[in-house]
This record gives sequence, structure tokens and C-alpha cells, in this order.
Amino acid sequence: MAELFSTYYQSPIGLLKISGTENFISEISFIDNIEKPRDDNKKKIPHIFIHCIEELIQYFHGGRRVFEFAINQDGTEFQKKVWNELSGIPFGKAISYLELARRLGDTKSIRAAASANGKNNIAIVVPCHRVIGSNNDLVGYAGGIWRKRWLLEHEAKVAHGVQTLF
Repeated sequence: MAELFSTYYQSPIGLLKISGTENFISEISFIDNIEKPRDDNKKKIPHIFIHCIEELIQYFHGGRRVFEFAINQDGTEFQKKVWNELSGIPFGKAISYLELARRLGDTKSIRAAASANGKNNIAIVVPCHRVIGSNNDLVGYAGGIWRKRWLLEHEAKVAHGVQTLF
């Protein structure tokens, strides 16, 4: 079993917890209810974490649209298929949950696709924030709807020069 590491990054939209091994990142999640984070690891953080944080900084400054560090998250085959499909949504674009189900090959899988979307543990990099309701409603985001709005508006502005999406 590979050794797990964790660290934190203070992004423009809140504190992110980053976890993984020496070879890949397995979690990027928003942390809201913590006073002062501390690294429980009394050991050196692997280089991939530095690379991850550098790419997140570039993303938040509008200089990165695609992430290049290795990721890996555990899930069912269906969840992995959904997460792979999410990674194919272009920067600055959004699709509906129905469209996500369509892309997976079965519109009846909309609830399962939405559930798998919600179980994504690698926020921003696996862009679950790019999936919205059929009426362009901002629904369902573990990091909070205000963060989903911020991320979508940020990407739209970088990609298209648009000031607000919603």
C-alpha cells in the first residue's frame, strides 16, 4: 500500500485539501470548517503536490486550462466512466446532467450520472462544476453553489472574455 500524503492550498475561493501518493493526486476538496489546517505528515511532501499547487495557481490566474499531473481516484467502473466524460468537457463550457447521460449512452442514467458526478473527489481538475441543470440552473456542487458559479464565470471570462455566465 502506497504512503498517503496531504497538504493544503489557500485558493481564491477557499481552502483546498490535496491528498495522494508520491505518484498521483487522489483528492482535491474544499475545506470549510477548520480553524487552522496543519499537515499531519511530518515528512517531506512529494514533488507531485508542488506541481499540483503550481498548476492550480496558474488555473486561478487564468494561465492554465488543462492539468497535467497524474490523478487517480477509486470508484466503480461507471463512476470512472462519468469522471472520464467530465474531463472531456471543454474549458469554459458547461453541459447539462441530461447531456452528460446522453454522452454516456443512456439518458435514463441521468440520476446515476449525477450521483457519480457528486462523488468526484478531485475538484476543479475533474471538472464536475461544468455540469449544470437543464434550465441552466446551478444545481448540486459539494463545494457550494457560490463556488460553482465562481468557477464557471472564471472559466468563461478566461475562455471568452465574458464577464458573467449566470
